[in-house]
Amino acid sequence: MRQPPPPEADVRAIEAFIDAIWAESGLARPTLDSYRRDLEGFARWRNGAGGGLGGADRASLFDYLAWRTREGYSQRSNARLLSAWRAFFALRLRLGLRGDDPTALLEPPKLPRSLPKALSEERIEALLAAPDVTTPLGLRDRAMLELMYAAGLRVSELVDMPSTAVNLRQGVVRVLGKGSKERLVPLGEESQHWLERYLAQARPQLAGKRACVSLFIGTRGAAPSRQQFWVLVKRYAAVAGIDPARISPHGLRHSFATHLLNHGADLRALQMLLGHSSLSTTQIYTLVAREQLKRLHAAHHPRA
Repeated sequence: MRQPPPPEADVRAIEAFIDAIWAESGLARPTLDSYRRDLEGFARWRNGAGGGLGGADRASLFDYLAWRTREGYSQRSNARLLSAWRAFFALRLRLGLRGDDPTALLEPPKLPRSLPKALSEERIEALLAAPDVTTPLGLRDRAMLELMYAAGLRVSELVDMPSTAVNLRQGVVRVLGKGSKERLVPLGEESQHWLERYLAQARPQLAGKRACVSLFIGTRGAAPSRQQFWVLVKRYAAVAGIDPARISPHGLRHSFATHLLNHGADLRALQMLLGHSSLSTTQIYTLVAREQLKRLHAAHHPRA
């Protein structure tokens, strides 16, 4: 059932917040969209009570979190909501629109430490070989999968990439990551080969006479969405004999990082390639590699 929109005053407050935080922090569009959805959901739940969204007190925040818990929202989702609240009320405090911060005593929920799910090198090879490269769309999909694995891209970085980001002569791709931070990542021979084929053979057919900005386009000249790419990955996983429930587009990025570490990559270099602002974020992949080594030892060592 379609939910009613939040009160108009709250919509204006949320949009003003989104504009301000984008100008201050340069947050990526998916993060801003998530903040907007979270704040609009809270505004609908309050329905304009007690001065609207901007007048919410600590008790109403606690009540809303309790309601979300009863409704089955995940801890990770609630943690993201708390981030949106903190940014929203911190801005109102700075602007003098209120004199206190209702999130001051709210503790973030404890999130389970989950390891990224990486595919084996053999399964990656099978997945990359799944598209039918005799068709323009199949050749495009092969180039997308190869580039995502070769450069360790996020899904949004892949589908939003302009054609000007690729430098085939130098063998690098310019990636616009979170917070609008740029990084240069090597393409690798295989990825470069499939990109050259796609750009020479498939993209001109898909573009026709249209002037297309995006690197990867469909039959209408537009880039596939993140959701469409998700469907593609699931479909090719089934073709490759991989359980579609055990793979996601982000799994190619995880596999990129894990395989580099398995082959001796330096953690600092991996941090730069992935575009992580903190080394601690990258270190999670050392645990993945360690777990894989343990399984390898248990399976093949005579005294394991």
